[in-house]
Amino acid sequence: MRPHTSVASSPPPGLRIEARRVTQQVKGAGRVLHDVSLDVAPGSLTVIAGSSGAGKTVLLTTLAGLHAPSGGTVRHDGARPGPPGREFGFVPQEDVLHLELPLRDTLRYAAGLRMEPGTAADAVDAAVRRVLASLGLAHRADTRVRDLSGGERKRAGIAAEMLTRPRVLFLDEPTSGLDPVTGAELLHTLRGLADDGTTVVLTTHALADLPRADRVVFLAPGGEVAYAGEPGALCPAFGVGTLEEVYGAVAGGAKTASATAPSNQDAASGPVAAAAPAAWPRVGPVRQWALLTRRGAALLVHNRLSVAVLAGSPVMIVAMFAVLFRAGAFDPAAPDPGSTAMIMFWIAFGAFFFGLTYGLLQICTELPVLRREWLAGLRLGPYVASKLTLVLPVLAVADALLLAVLRALDRLPAAGLDTFLSLFTTSLLASAAALALGLLASAAVSEPGQATLMLPLLCFPQVLFSGAFVPVPRMTVAGEVLSLAMTNRWAYEALGSAVGLEGLWRDGTSPLGPPLLASYGDSFAHPASRGWLILAGFTLLFLVAAWAVLVRKCRRGTADGRAGR
Repeated sequence: MRPHTSVASSPPPGLRIEARRVTQQVKGAGRVLHDVSLDVAPGSLTVIAGSSGAGKTVLLTTLAGLHAPSGGTVRHDGARPGPPGREFGFVPQEDVLHLELPLRDTLRYAAGLRMEPGTAADAVDAAVRRVLASLGLAHRADTRVRDLSGGERKRAGIAAEMLTRPRVLFLDEPTSGLDPVTGAELLHTLRGLADDGTTVVLTTHALADLPRADRVVFLAPGGEVAYAGEPGALCPAFGVGTLEEVYGAVAGGAKTASATAPSNQDAASGPVAAAAPAAWPRVGPVRQWALLTRRGAALLVHNRLSVAVLAGSPVMIVAMFAVLFRAGAFDPAAPDPGSTAMIMFWIAFGAFFFGLTYGLLQICTELPVLRREWLAGLRLGPYVASKLTLVLPVLAVADALLLAVLRALDRLPAAGLDTFLSLFTTSLLASAAALALGLLASAAVSEPGQATLMLPLLCFPQVLFSGAFVPVPRMTVAGEVLSLAMTNRWAYEALGSAVGLEGLWRDGTSPLGPPLLASYGDSFAHPASRGWLILAGFTLLFLVAAWAVLVRKCRRGTADGRAGR
């Protein structure tokens, strides 16, 4: 077993936690906790145990102050819990570190978001070295988080929390999925943190975790305390010989005298002072945006699959364009009106597809990380802005490549620079709107698989109601209304206006021109700048909506979807 070393040279005093007659109602699950009273001493290791559905996770998040109790009170050092700050650590079951980066870099980015504004780079590096050494991970500092073992990854999550030397650390089933030896080593680490002065509270299903605690809180089905006391007295309290038999006794309704409220329960009946807001300056929005953008770029570079998709998608689409359309469709002497209309549509849709596919997996793959960093002071506005900043230059390159290759292959007219600048501006704004839509969808779903399913659902309406296959004047009233919400329609019309489809069709020799002109009405009669304004408005609208969805998701807290555990 790894020997324990002190986590902090000057450990802060641990936090005292008191719960009195706590009841918790959870939407969709009803009453999860009932009349829970307990004390957690500073610098102690407390384990919350019980069968599945007993409410362990809900009790943990309620004690942490992430959710106010429906009834009763929770106190931190005698006051109601304030907002989470640098003295607070919380490790959920999910990985809350990005898996693609080396551990040292991951912790540096975490420190940049959590430590005080203006902390020098040397101080950040010192904090990273301190937690790596204290948690036995110094030799794995240059290893990608993905390549760490299960126990090492758990310790890496704890390391991120210990960067700011918190007074209290909450962990949701940290030994879940670990083998007995690795689980024992992790509990030894947590035991060392408590010995250094940090108050440690964790939930567990593992029987081997109970004897290593200072105090065990055993929950019965229905969220009531069946036992609260020292682990050595747990079996005798129920008159059984093994911990396995304790679960059976509790399931049968057995409770012990220790389950009653602590002796100072009556003191909680009076008013409870609200905690004074801690002096906890957050890193400024501009610095957060810059740090998040740098981290996003590092994650992108370290993910070979993402790089392959980013580079391969434009190449594949350009190749399909070259095969699909014949050269010379925009020849003024003999234009091909049908092909010119389709080329403009597929340019618009290509720009949309680039933006949407790049945006769909940007947020949903890191929601657990985002929730935890939000508790640590992450601002969601800079987070969303960083995604736009990171991906938009890539989209600009893809759009420029598409237009350049099409012109080189004679699939676009031989026009001046102003025409191609107009085409590029339209394409980039179409990609930006699609990227913002992808970010909104990514924020709204819960997992990457759902985001993948969103791709055809978002693409099909953009194809059908863009006005390319069925001109807007030929649609039903309902179809025209729906087309107003399609970014592809405005990109398509702006592109057609930029290359002068109206004049080409009217002045060309093809007999197909006048009928097409009549069916499209005034679709291409407006300046491209009108489409630019509309596309910019959609981009802003989708970004604000993505921000609002993320605010709602983060405020719902870490117990969302696991209320009964």
